[in-house]
Amino acid sequence: MISFVALVLAPLLAVMIYLWTFAEDQYASTAGFTVRSQESSGANDLLGGLAQFAGTSSASDSDILYEFIQSQEMVAAVDAAVDLQGHYSALWPRDWVFALWPEASLEDLTWYWQRIVGISFDSGSGLIEVQALAFDAATAQAITKAIVAESQTRINALNEQARADAMRYARADLDEALERLKDARQSLTSFRTRTRIVDPEADIQGRMGVMNNLQQQLAEALIQYDLLRGTVTAADPRLTKAQQHIDVIRDRINIERQTFTSNNTDTGGVGEDYPSLIAEFERLTVDREYAEESYRAALTALEVARDDAARQSRYLATYINPTRATEPEYPRRAVLAALAGLFLLLTWSILALIYYSIRDRS
Repeated sequence: MISFVALVLAPLLAVMIYLWTFAEDQYASTAGFTVRSQESSGANDLLGGLAQFAGTSSASDSDILYEFIQSQEMVAAVDAAVDLQGHYSALWPRDWVFALWPEASLEDLTWYWQRIVGISFDSGSGLIEVQALAFDAATAQAITKAIVAESQTRINALNEQARADAMRYARADLDEALERLKDARQSLTSFRTRTRIVDPEADIQGRMGVMNNLQQQLAEALIQYDLLRGTVTAADPRLTKAQQHIDVIRDRINIERQTFTSNNTDTGGVGEDYPSLIAEFERLTVDREYAEESYRAALTALEVARDDAARQSRYLATYINPTRATEPEYPRRAVLAALAGLFLLLTWSILALIYYSIRDRS
């Protein structure tokens, strides 16, 4: 009985005296918010489902904000706005359990932050609810307002970073596409300068027209030769001259045909065979068309990035504005006293069992 009184009743009485005599009332302020986006959620939900199915995941804006609220940076920002150090150390050492010691550093204040600020986060819906405790209602509400303001500032910073990245990548893609287009057009110009041909297909069509004309002249010459051979003797000079005319046309046809597949420049060729020229011209034309399409796509992407940068794609949606308490809710003295009594009783029971076990064995 003496141990029960010393280890249970006396400490419990001391706890109750402290809670109802020295512990100051604390007021609670609650705020709830989430991060919303103006982008379409259908594709994001689909991609998110595929990523989850594949076993990979990425942090959402709400996850980032949840970690940021618990960070030392948030504590420093709220302390600068509300003076946490001065408010929570004002009651030291009278309420030494719930107050903060005056010499506390920023790291100590960050540890103390976990006691005065409670965060509820639903990862499925992205809803964040924050509750702050203070020794007066105005300070508690000021803390939640500062948390909401700093969270909005961080979301704005994420927006600015996303905008800057999008614009930088779009400009880099546009510059790359522009250089590719310049190179493609320069290559095509160099080809035309080297070959003195604007379009090999048009040039070869012109040469085919010459070939067709020669073929027509050859046919007419053969007809004239046949008609002449039927009316004169074989030794007639006109027949010999007609044969020479036919031979000259045939030689010219052969020479013209050779210009399509040889590099001879004596007959007006360009020093390269036409199949190679056409293949090179088509390749350069395809490169130029691809460069033009890439340039137009890069311009479109830059315009889209500029439009996205002109509006805020992420914003903080507050569904519970920072509340102002009308009466203190904390500390919950009855709950704390009951928990202290239960803990003391369990401790005394364990010690008593250990004592009787040792006494029985000895």
